[in-house]
Amino acid sequence: MKIDWNRKYTTIAVYAIIVVVFGISFYLSVMQFSKLSELTSTFIDILKPFIVGFSLAYLLNFIMEFVEGKIVLNLMPKGGKRLVRYLSMIITYILVTLFVFLFFKFIFPQVAESVVKLVTDFPHIVNKIYNYIDKFISHINLPEPTRMAVNQKVNEIGKSAIDFATNLVPFFANFFLNIVKSVWNLVLGIIISIYILADKEGFFRLCRKFIFAIFTKDTSDNILKVTRLSNDIFGKFIIGKIIDSVIIAIITFIILSIVKMPYVILLTFIIGITNVIPFFGPFIGAIPSVLLVLIVDPIKALWLIVIIFIIQQLDGNVIGPKILGDSIGISSFWILFSLLVAGKFFGIIGMVIGVPLFAVIYTIVAETINDRLKTKGLTDSANGKK
Repeated sequence: MKIDWNRKYTTIAVYAIIVVVFGISFYLSVMQFSKLSELTSTFIDILKPFIVGFSLAYLLNFIMEFVEGKIVLNLMPKGGKRLVRYLSMIITYILVTLFVFLFFKFIFPQVAESVVKLVTDFPHIVNKIYNYIDKFISHINLPEPTRMAVNQKVNEIGKSAIDFATNLVPFFANFFLNIVKSVWNLVLGIIISIYILADKEGFFRLCRKFIFAIFTKDTSDNILKVTRLSNDIFGKFIIGKIIDSVIIAIITFIILSIVKMPYVILLTFIIGITNVIPFFGPFIGAIPSVLLVLIVDPIKALWLIVIIFIIQQLDGNVIGPKILGDSIGISSFWILFSLLVAGKFFGIIGMVIGVPLFAVIYTIVAETINDRLKTKGLTDSANGKK
């Protein structure tokens, strides 16, 4: 029997059912919050391999496209499409595996060694700071209560610093223990990413059919347009920032090695990782780096400030623009705005993806406004032009 959706009572009944269903769902979610939270956690755990797989496929696709277009097709111009794709995937996964192996073979052990050395030497460093402060205070004519208050405050800061340094090793140990615990999700994610990359065109066609089956043609076209825009902005930004951060890390390592800065590998690691964060990244990386060197050698800490400033000027004016170009398309004000908002809600992850996410929203809003201005016969309302 065909339902006449235009009839008055049928429409009222449908809306009533929807309201009742949402009401019951809201009531159950409030009254059974613990069970709902448990079900949500279970659902997220089930989806984790797929989230990892899609994320890996998205990132590795940029490498695979380069390998496929610049290497494999040049070596095998008449090769079959499937053969070219499989060979490109094999080369891509070999390159990524080699990079991960080199990281854990050469970089990670030295970072861990620097952390352990820092923790081991930290009590001695704090004692040196105590002695320096005592000598400094002794040359100043301070009242005895003030002197005691300063000493007490210094002792509290020193104790907090020692506790922080002592917790560094357990922190890193727990961090990599969690990575080991997630190894099964990672393995499944790699398998899922292989399936996605092997037939990414077919996967895209399937998603496209699903979108057109659910939504109207205009809505479907807009969804695909936003998807392509998001892929373009996110892809250029994320890959560009990774390449930029690797270059900055290499330059930092060379300069710090030449000036014989302490904890070279650890400082390079901190500066390179935090450089992925736009705008605030250099400051986030510079503060702990300078503090680490300051407690060992104050003069070299000043040199480190100068070095970081020069490197960031080089990155901001030469390296960054060459790699990223105009991939974001928003002003510095909106970059700062997106970082503050996304960082407030999503922390470090928000600071990384906040800029490209806001760039997508900004572009969509700007295009919508421009389209509406054109329908009114205006091309630049801000300047009063028609």
